[in-house]
Amino acid sequence: MANKTAPDSSRRSERSRRAIFEAALALVGEVGYQKLTIEGIASRAGVGKQTIYRWWPSKAAVLLDAFTVDVDDYADGVPDTGDLAADLKSVLRATADEFNNPAFQAPYRALAVAGANDEELSRAFVARLLEPGIQVYVDRLRAAQEAGQVDADADPRVAAEMLLSPFSQRWLMRTGELTYEYVDTLVDLALRGLRPRA
Repeated sequence: MANKTAPDSSRRSERSRRAIFEAALALVGEVGYQKLTIEGIASRAGVGKQTIYRWWPSKAAVLLDAFTVDVDDYADGVPDTGDLAADLKSVLRATADEFNNPAFQAPYRALAVAGANDEELSRAFVARLLEPGIQVYVDRLRAAQEAGQVDADADPRVAAEMLLSPFSQRWLMRTGELTYEYVDTLVDLALRGLRPRA
């Protein structure tokens, strides 16, 4: 009689987790955050809702994990070619492309809205996604400061927020399009104020 090996529960769990993530991301794009439910995610993923509740306390927690599970770890940072303006424009243009992608927009907007009313979710979202993204700009601006390209008295964190906050505000509130022209203008204006003082 042949030996039968027991099913690998960790592989089954990972398959279920991936199916749940895919279902959550697809559904939030189709029905929006308000109509997104644990039951709907479970049905789409082909799992029982108790499976979801065993791993996550809420639909927001599921969506946050789904959205951030494959996020780049920002290891490459902002490139440093020696041309600060070109480096910042390159990365912000790529970011505009990402923010204009409907597959990115739905979960990001949902999490931003949910986080406005849920402090714990907001803190997790900031820690896992926003803060690492801001830090790569801080690091690049600090390097430019050390190279004499940015005023020695400028706070790199505030400088990074000068770039990223208008970008985020325009996208989140839909006050205008995120175009390459807008991004380039944003970088030029910010760097005008950050130049070393004579």
